Amino acid sequence: MIIYANRITPRLKYVTDFIGKEIKGETFQLTTDESFFKAYNGPKINYGYEPISNDELLIVNYPLLFEDSIKKQNISCFKLNDFPAFFKSEGDYPFDIFSAVFYLLSRYEEYLPYKKDMYGRYAHENSLAFKEGFLNTPLVNTWIEDFKKVLKKKFPTFNFQPSTFNFQPTYDIDEAFAFKNKELSKIAGGLAKSLVKGEWAIVNKRLKVIRGKTNDPYDAYEWMDKLHERNNLRPLYFFHVATEKGKYDKNIPPSHPAMQQLIKQHAEKYSIGIHPSWASGDNKNLLGSEIETLESATGKKITASRQHYIRFTLPQTFRRLIAAGITDDYSMGYGSINGFRASVASAFYWYDLEKEEQTNLLLHTFCFMEANSFFEQKYLPQRAFEEMMHYYNVVKAVNGTLITIWHNNFLGTYPKFRGWRDVYEEFVLRVGSQK
Repeated sequence: MIIYANRITPRLKYVTDFIGKEIKGETFQLTTDESFFKAYNGPKINYGYEPISNDELLIVNYPLLFEDSIKKQNISCFKLNDFPAFFKSEGDYPFDIFSAVFYLLSRYEEYLPYKKDMYGRYAHENSLAFKEGFLNTPLVNTWIEDFKKVLKKKFPTFNFQPSTFNFQPTYDIDEAFAFKNKELSKIAGGLAKSLVKGEWAIVNKRLKVIRGKTNDPYDAYEWMDKLHERNNLRPLYFFHVATEKGKYDKNIPPSHPAMQQLIKQHAEKYSIGIHPSWASGDNKNLLGSEIETLESATGKKITASRQHYIRFTLPQTFRRLIAAGITDDYSMGYGSINGFRASVASAFYWYDLEKEEQTNLLLHTFCFMEANSFFEQKYLPQRAFEEMMHYYNVVKAVNGTLITIWHNNFLGTYPKFRGWRDVYEEFVLRVGSQK
């Protein structure tokens, strides 16, 4: 497949490389040579304004990929085969799929002025996906599937790379234990707080855990191991290893023997990533030291990350990750609602829109986090199960990668989270049986 354009820009190359790999497993060839394009005997796309040859597919371009500035775009959505699209055009395909995919993958709208949420993050309400009602759909993958049909009809001999559905469970270890291995002051404070609230069951549970009479309610690790073994899962764990505690950084110190043992046990069996602390978002010197702490505990090079509280700002956060040696990030989603932040269920390289260049940071998108269902969307376990099944179905339909986030506290025995372990197990079993 070759694509003609009168000018090749970094934006155009970035998005055609992504779409080419999704469709063909390799990048599409770009050319500005009109004579070469006319003479080419094979599938070809004219990304211009008027036809060049009779055997081409013409996509009339929107200016976005030929701009080098960041400005508000005039976007009007319309329906195409029961799914939304934008950047409507008059060529052989009804919209500029290249510009539309670039707009969503680059997170273009997050570089424009926006309202922040209560944690200082990009509020999901700002997004086109939320406003137009396609946040719960991997729209980019849907577009590509539709585009493949058009290409196949135009070029019957053109072959596609077959893709397969993949389920990737991931876990954030924000608080390794609820009661165990805490400082004396924290134990006393926790007991006092529960007594004042009249939480007698919690008081009793806390005392039993401290005395070693029962397991800590956040200690779900053995149960999780068995679930993975039964279902042949290869999970990814992100550990929070801040050395100082704060309002949002509550894990036990990484130097604590229990934390050291927990990290080592998981590093021996699973892939491990860093869960940068909240404080590291304010103090840029902390990220490197936290990565070093985790590398020391695991004896492995750490190249994967996910931001604590999904707290990141473009482009600053991702530039810091790259500088710290991170090659794969799993933060692309919202910490306020479930859905597809970049409207895609495939991994893609981050494009630094200010520098106008593709980076080597590979972004892995998640669409479901149980904390969103529980704290933000106020769902009960059964409703959350139905939500997970929705994401399973829409991702499987486009043979994408379904990435979920769970925390050990939801999978333990703490009364507040009763029922959540059960629906997660049911979901894993359901996914395994329908692969």
